[in-house]
Amino acid sequence: MTWRTRLYLAFLLMVLFLPGIMWSGQLLLEHRADPAGAARVVEIGRGQGLAETAELLAKAGVIDHPWLFLLASRLTHERSSVQAGEYEFSPAMSYGRILGDLSRGRVLMHTVVIPEGFTLPQILERLAEQRLLDPAEAKALARDRDFIRSLGLEGDSLEGYLFPDTYRLARHLGARAVLTAMATRFQREWQTLAEKARAAGISRSRAVTLASIIEREARLAPERPLISAVYHNRLKLGMRLQADPTVSYGLEGFEGRLTREDLNTDHPYNTYTREGLPPGPICSPGLASLEAAIAPAAVNYLYFVARGDGSHAFSRDYQEQINNVNRYQKKK
Repeated sequence: MTWRTRLYLAFLLMVLFLPGIMWSGQLLLEHRADPAGAARVVEIGRGQGLAETAELLAKAGVIDHPWLFLLASRLTHERSSVQAGEYEFSPAMSYGRILGDLSRGRVLMHTVVIPEGFTLPQILERLAEQRLLDPAEAKALARDRDFIRSLGLEGDSLEGYLFPDTYRLARHLGARAVLTAMATRFQREWQTLAEKARAAGISRSRAVTLASIIEREARLAPERPLISAVYHNRLKLGMRLQADPTVSYGLEGFEGRLTREDLNTDHPYNTYTREGLPPGPICSPGLASLEAAIAPAAVNYLYFVARGDGSHAFSRDYQEQINNVNRYQKKK
């Protein structure tokens, strides 16, 4: 038999059997452990290889035959990598789909809501509750000056610079990645206001600090520019801000209502005993409060007092303020 004949026979066998091999391979990639199976969550650790992953998936009931799953991986381009993370898999998913998700890192995403006005400890606590970061690591990073500067921010803390919003985050990202994502979101939102702030002559740190006080004081959206105007007017006149939220922020572990003693207890955040703005933000303000801090209402109010229904009564002079206090606060 000549070499030409052998080559012809080899080609003929390939033509005859290749479709069957390809069909079998496709069946293997489409194999499902249980077409009616329910979804379950599986965590893949860092550095875990495909063989270990196959055993883990089998124990979880996602796949039925680890060796078959490994064989299927050889028919794809997915066999060389497994991305760590938390996945939601179902036995009804094909081997090919599972391999693709593992290779591309299509991890389970968790929705977490960070409300406007949350303090840094409150934000870290909420993220830790959903196991999205390690609280100790995050607390250290949030006060790491080098890390803060790497984010393009200034100050001694990320207080005020983790933007309040609804986030979809994966576990195993780590505190650095999560805090970076939230600070980056702040930077993006700030850019929409940066030119207006420059025109108004207000620095970013000053705007964020003032906005954080507005956030804690305002209950109704239309009142934000009015509250901002009160503080702007007081600062121009050299009056103390006398903002209750700054006082409570500076009292470690404070809960409840402020007392006269609290208001007289001097600390860097007590705007009753010290002039000007506090050293930094007291919470994470939302976009509306940031806008109000930059663009206060054109009014000459110097005082306001809570009515008890979420709104405030504003006044231009001290006697009018006393009248409002007697009218709304004496009822409590």
